[in-house]
Amino acid sequence: MADGGNAPAFLDVSRSLSGRAWRQRPAEAATIRAHMQALNLDEPMARALAARGVAADQGENFLRPTLRALFPDPSSFMDMDTAATAIIDALQAGSSIHVFADYDVDGASSAALLVRWFRTLDAELPIYVPDRLTEGYGPSARAFDTLKARGAELVITVDCGAAANEAVAHAAAIGLKVVVIDHHMMREEPPACLAVVNPNRPGCNSGQGNLAAAGVVFVLLAALNREARARGLFEGKAEPDIRQWLDLAAMGAICDVTGLTGFNRALTSLGLKVMSDWNNPGLKALLAAAGAEPGPAKSNHAGFILGPRINAGGRIGKSDLGARLLSTDDPDEARMLAQELDALNIARREVEAQVTEQAVRRVEATGAHNDESAMVVIAGEDWHPGVVGIVAGRLRERWRKPVVVIGVDAINGLGKGSGRSQPGMNLGRAVQAAWNEGVLIAGGGHAMAAGLTVAADRIDELRAFLNDRLSGERAEAVAQDWVEVDALIDPSAATRDLFEAFEQLAPYGPANPEPLFALQGVQAREPAAMNGGHVRCRLVGADGASVRAIAWRCADLPSGKALLAGQGGLNLVGRLKADDWNGRRGVQFEIEDVADPRMA
Repeated sequence: MADGGNAPAFLDVSRSLSGRAWRQRPAEAATIRAHMQALNLDEPMARALAARGVAADQGENFLRPTLRALFPDPSSFMDMDTAATAIIDALQAGSSIHVFADYDVDGASSAALLVRWFRTLDAELPIYVPDRLTEGYGPSARAFDTLKARGAELVITVDCGAAANEAVAHAAAIGLKVVVIDHHMMREEPPACLAVVNPNRPGCNSGQGNLAAAGVVFVLLAALNREARARGLFEGKAEPDIRQWLDLAAMGAICDVTGLTGFNRALTSLGLKVMSDWNNPGLKALLAAAGAEPGPAKSNHAGFILGPRINAGGRIGKSDLGARLLSTDDPDEARMLAQELDALNIARREVEAQVTEQAVRRVEATGAHNDESAMVVIAGEDWHPGVVGIVAGRLRERWRKPVVVIGVDAINGLGKGSGRSQPGMNLGRAVQAAWNEGVLIAGGGHAMAAGLTVAADRIDELRAFLNDRLSGERAEAVAQDWVEVDALIDPSAATRDLFEAFEQLAPYGPANPEPLFALQGVQAREPAAMNGGHVRCRLVGADGASVRAIAWRCADLPSGKALLAGQGGLNLVGRLKADDWNGRRGVQFEIEDVADPRMA
């Protein structure tokens, strides 16, 4: 991708109402021409491909990804063959195998993938998911003791375990074998167990570090098929076709906000096609509980409809509900679990709104969000640890810098926190450093998200440590925090045809951002504030053409106030979204940023 660091401000917007500059997404001219010729694309689409780092010879694989072209050799993952051998050994020996999963969507999807594979061999795989409030994240000595008491002989941890050295050492001491399947950042010294499969493990040469845990488990299933085939375990029965479970791999990839490039893009794109059949009873029941209609699955089904409801169990309810939902084949059980998760999600939204309001007031009162700080660390007593990650994400969007939100338990004096980061600032690495220095009781994560446990009386120390640690990355991150525009259009060009043409780039995520379009000199007509701080309006151009629009959670921000004032002559950047209400087959413009040329 072209650097574009010296690119002129797009529409002369050097400072929008959110404080950001705009530029056209940089792309190499030669790559644009190559995509136009090889793929018969028009210039805007070819530019969008090139701007996303798609090389001249990779356009076909990007637009039409296949497993055949992009599936990695399972053996390229460190310890993958060892893990497959250990699991099949235990299966053939009739050992009691359990899966230990994280309580989020990625953990639930990973567990369900394993459960479904084992089920094809007439073996049921019990699931253990730790309780967020009483056990915290990941394996613990207590959890392994519980599993040992239940008769477990081999435990497969998914979406956790790579940094649980002490807990895994305890498992070994009580005679419990462990295989770790993870994707999080980890220490140089891996846990001492049968196998640690993690594309982000130091020394792993798979090149698949953008996979979610569900993606790593999906590759493990291919390795298990290969090992089981070699031992003749499929004689007289059909070999499991792991492609039928691509929907679960896609759920993990999208909901864990992973980079959707290469093999991970193929998993997600093909997984959404599998999901569109709605054959998984749990996903189908959850869609119905949410009041959504079945049809072609898109990223927003996973990220905004299904994912939050699956997560609600781990956040404020029973931690294993999501994994049970995704692994059940019983429609009645699926319906019951889906209804419970939907109810929990409603309660979660109420708790989240309360904590967000309190956190915003507290940060603004202390000035912790000012331009001097590299990041924000904010804590409150009895803030529910199940929503602090969502709140951190909301505040990161608001202040464009990493945010860690900590809920403090006044009784035991411990704070459970979760953070969300800004591109260019590796929060997981900073949190790992805080743990290494003894500032944290526990902590880890990846570049864009992290979790931690800290003594309440050391939160100020943690704030200073993380700000110091990330200060060197802040300047570069700010310099990179452009609003990058794919194309300038008029309201009359904001059509369903344009939307569907650019949908060839979907699914979207980190490393493949959703296309952003700019509108110049428009007026916000018929503006209305909505519950939740959203603003709805019509954007009208100089020729009178208009497009329906919405801006999320901005009514109290400068951009929202400009829209609500019905101001004219505004420049806006946003995304096109399908609008099928009442069969209209139109589009809606989802506003990302607003600039007032008079204030430049």
